Amino acid sequence: MSCPPPSHRLQERLVSYFWSGDAIRSRSVSDVVLSGTVRLPPLPARLTADWERETSSRLGLEPGDVDTLSLARARARWPGYRQCVQVASDWTRMLGLPELLVASEVALMACRGTRYHHDGAYYGGAAFCNLFLSEDRDLDLHFPASGHRIALARGTVVLFDTAQPHAVIARRSSGFDAVDFSPEQDRTPVFLTWELPIENADLARLLGVDFDVDPSTALLLDEAQVWSNGVRANVCADSGRWLRQRSL
Repeated sequence: MSCPPPSHRLQERLVSYFWSGDAIRSRSVSDVVLSGTVRLPPLPARLTADWERETSSRLGLEPGDVDTLSLARARARWPGYRQCVQVASDWTRMLGLPELLVASEVALMACRGTRYHHDGAYYGGAAFCNLFLSEDRDLDLHFPASGHRIALARGTVVLFDTAQPHAVIARRSSGFDAVDFSPEQDRTPVFLTWELPIENADLARLLGVDFDVDPSTALLLDEAQVWSNGVRANVCADSGRWLRQRSL
């Protein structure tokens, strides 16, 4: 599918409808993207070799795919795991989020790039904090609506709203292209990701998220979703542009 590129500023009125307990609640979508670089302990060679085997054989990732790796298996080969978590926690603490990261759910992920998408349908009640573990593989994390483009290297850490469109693309590319992830290219970064609760007051304030922006519509919904200018919307996988689907 081919879509024209989006503007570099948010023009849509975006609303994320997300599960809060047993009810759907509405909130604004933040275009704040926070990033930095932290110093990580060396990764054991047997750990990175295990990741390479797992991503190539068990997962069989195609261009654009993202999947989970076994964190329990990795920790058995990873004496520096706790230190990696600590430096990420220290980074979020400097942002004004004391102890939030260590109390949140974490997963180990690998991706062969990612097509443009948002995660508001499944993780609308969260923000993501991602810590990239792999060496620089000439890839960027791109947020087309806000214009943020972050070079991914070992120690890159990023915090963002799950409902904000994003993709992992080749550094010199203007969008996602499967050709950039051919089998002969080593472009499968591994990263830790935490789900931080968006309703945490400090996190919501940091990202500038407002709640209950459309309570009347939230009462009518039975699943989490993101709307743009009053209608349900999805994201063009090639460009990250919002595609409006239908009204309620």
